[in-house]
Amino acid sequence: MIQIKNLQKTFIKDGHRIEVLKGLDFEIAEGQSLAVVGVSGAGKSTLIHIIGTLDHPTSGAVLFDGVDVFTWPEKRLAAFRNRKIGFVFQFHNLLPEFTALENTMMPALIQRMPKRESKRRAEAILGEVGLSDRMTHKPGELSGGEQQRVALARALILEPEILLADEPTGNLDTETGKRIEDMLIALNRTKRITLIVVTHNPSLADRMSHHIGLRDGRMYTHE
Repeated sequence: MIQIKNLQKTFIKDGHRIEVLKGLDFEIAEGQSLAVVGVSGAGKSTLIHIIGTLDHPTSGAVLFDGVDVFTWPEKRLAAFRNRKIGFVFQFHNLLPEFTALENTMMPALIQRMPKRESKRRAEAILGEVGLSDRMTHKPGELSGGEQQRVALARALILEPEILLADEPTGNLDTETGKRIEDMLIALNRTKRITLIVVTHNPSLADRMSHHIGLRDGRMYTHE
């Protein structure tokens, strides 16, 4: 269970106070899916970065199974993030000098998983996303959709309980975006991974079990 309680985020820029998130309250149970929608600048990416513990709230609480993880030391918080949460972003951020297999292995190697086990997992996941024949290709040799599938495989190698996706289909054509949609939905339904997606894509949003909308940093009911 993820619970967001009176979540607020404020930035100071050029001496001006900018309130990005203004008292959000919602929760999502284990294995559910949630779409976060709204216009650009509404605070969606800030929200998902805080849920993913990449950024800290100004006030309020983010509870995972009843525990406010932002009370933990940074080292413990980083270990929790690496173990429990996978990330897929609009810009896949693959390392251009490494192959698809090496990029996928990277989080496991950083966690000091033995290289043989890291490779075994990476090969299996790349096979699941249909890239068995592209493992030795570097990002520059892959299409946009293939690169996004590598990014998805990389996010899954440590078998996270939560997957956060920020505009995962934003740079893809309609057909390729639909394939990524199908993969995300399948992960949520078959592996029971809790899925939170920030998206402008109404097709993807409509396939989530729950929805919230953000406007000027506040929640509104999304139909």
